[in-house]
Amino acid sequence: MATLSVPKSEAAEPLASPVTQQPPINVSREDPICSSAVEKRNHEKENTELTDELRFKRGVDELTSQVDELERKLNEVSEFYATRKRHNEGKGTSDLKDKEKHGANSNSNNNTNSGGNNSGTKKPVDVPRPQGVCSKRMQELMRQFGTILRQISQHKWAWPFMEPVDVKGLGLHDYYEIIKKPMDLSTIRNQMEGKDDTGYRSVSDIYADARLVFTNAMTYNDERNDIHVMAKTLLAKLEEKWLLLWPKVVEEEKRLKEEESQALANMQIVHEVSMAKMASDVENELNELNSRLDELRERVVNKSRKWSTEEKRKLGAGLSTLSIEDLNKALEIIAQSNPDFQTAGEVVEFDMDAQSETTLWRLKFFVKEALEHQTKISANKDNGNLKRKEFCDALAKTARKRSKKLGSS
Repeated sequence: MATLSVPKSEAAEPLASPVTQQPPINVSREDPICSSAVEKRNHEKENTELTDELRFKRGVDELTSQVDELERKLNEVSEFYATRKRHNEGKGTSDLKDKEKHGANSNSNNNTNSGGNNSGTKKPVDVPRPQGVCSKRMQELMRQFGTILRQISQHKWAWPFMEPVDVKGLGLHDYYEIIKKPMDLSTIRNQMEGKDDTGYRSVSDIYADARLVFTNAMTYNDERNDIHVMAKTLLAKLEEKWLLLWPKVVEEEKRLKEEESQALANMQIVHEVSMAKMASDVENELNELNSRLDELRERVVNKSRKWSTEEKRKLGAGLSTLSIEDLNKALEIIAQSNPDFQTAGEVVEFDMDAQSETTLWRLKFFVKEALEHQTKISANKDNGNLKRKEFCDALAKTARKRSKKLGSS
């Protein structure tokens, strides 16, 4: 058990020898030079005190602002790494589920027959739709598909599909109940010519809408209806021409997807580097903040009154009443400003008079908080013991009453 040995402070310093009282100096109103000098000294003293106060307040405000900014940066860095951790964990779980799903469905996918349509042509598989601005190659493919649409539009049976269906004029009251997304060739053409974000971004999107024009007509009209037959014929021609263009579309969309993935990865790397730099800057700023706090603490101590012998004696007495854990923390405070101070050993001695004013103030605040905590714990313990005693007394009293009642009966 480490024991703190605090040497007793020296006896109180003897009083200074009495100073011979000098006769008071009368400052005559007629002596403006002397009066001005006194006022000047007083004014300079007031200005010095005011300047110190303002400088201290300004320093505290600057530190507070710096702490708020550091807290904001720290929260941003913490949120970034927490989000990345959740993303990586979710990605791992998703990859595992995809592998299990792929293994379970591999046989069924290999045995699935391609659904043939009425025209006998093989239906192409839908390709992924990339996001972002169209590349020049994609724009060229869209131009080529526009040529296909013009050829379809010039067919003698294309006229019913050139404009939106006149639902009200034809009295098709149930049209919107059956057809969820109406489409026509003129709407596709207008959207292809759109210059803003409303335009198509891939050939697959145009093909999907063009196919919808004819499948809507086939869905709403009976197979024996002329509109159904016309739509079925034009759909077959559309898919026949699409199959020639489709391999190029797949290749280009795959390339665009890879480029976008790489761009996102590069952006993620840049963001991670930025966050790492911010974390390093926060650490450096925290170290600088601690240094400024130490400087501010020293300034406050230097402006504060000096410790008396009696105060040092009381501090030593307070240290001797600390618990072993708190006593070790107090020794760490002393060691922080005294690198050569040894905290190991059964008996630790140090000279209270050799400690700096800053160390003494820090020890005082620490001892005060530690003793208040010990007192609170002791009070709670005594309160608990008192409640247990009252409870036991109440049980004993009840038992006596019951015994007395049974004896009388």
